[in-house]
Amino acid sequence: MVGGLFRNLKYNLDFLRKNIHINDNVLHCSFKHGVEKVVSCLSTCIFPDKTTYPINETMIHNGPPHDSNYGYSYAKRLIDIQNRAYHDQHGCNYTSVIPTNVFGPHDNFNLEDGHVLPGLIHKTYEAKKNGTPLVIWGSGKPLRQFIYSYDLAKLIIWVMREYKEISPIILSVDEEQEVSIKDAALTIAEAFDFKGEVIFDTTKSDGQYKKTASNEKLRKYKPDFVFTPFKEAVKNTVDWFISNYETARK
Repeated sequence: MVGGLFRNLKYNLDFLRKNIHINDNVLHCSFKHGVEKVVSCLSTCIFPDKTTYPINETMIHNGPPHDSNYGYSYAKRLIDIQNRAYHDQHGCNYTSVIPTNVFGPHDNFNLEDGHVLPGLIHKTYEAKKNGTPLVIWGSGKPLRQFIYSYDLAKLIIWVMREYKEISPIILSVDEEQEVSIKDAALTIAEAFDFKGEVIFDTTKSDGQYKKTASNEKLRKYKPDFVFTPFKEAVKNTVDWFISNYETARK
């Protein structure tokens, strides 16, 4: 069960219970039926709210997560605990990846439930179509590392085939590729050729200011991996959304 900031704030209990059940069922059934390897997805939002940056794989359990999504965060942290326990007790090869903010074609573009980039893409589409201002919730100042879904897919296949550790690995663009929500919104507006007014509604919550993640561990394994440039990935996603508007998840 996943969602953006405002859905997390509203349904922390549901995020906790449903994800605990999903995780436990998947791992238990995998053990019961002799699955050779399981790769689970965690998230950078599970890291402690009060921390130093950049965050890395050793820091997951070092303190409470941000209050906005504690239900989801604690449920996801438990995957790492279960992976270790299955390995220690039964020798299972279960691991996890920690992607930064994922976006791309076939995303969930729902305005209430979607994550920030697909939500902004849908909002910009509607604003251009209706000739209205583009209203973005929050100040636009928070920083995020966005990873294109096609890049993430390549890395997850590599993890499945070659990564041997039980401990998690962060799958992220490099630190210098961090983008503010404002710059992300303006990049989306440019991809749509949106000429209207862009308004940042500062009465709405920003959520966590930054979650800068280190991909040092990934770079030790994959020093030459080339990530798709952000503008190119956004343009590809916007073009896909426009072409598939009627059938896209929204």
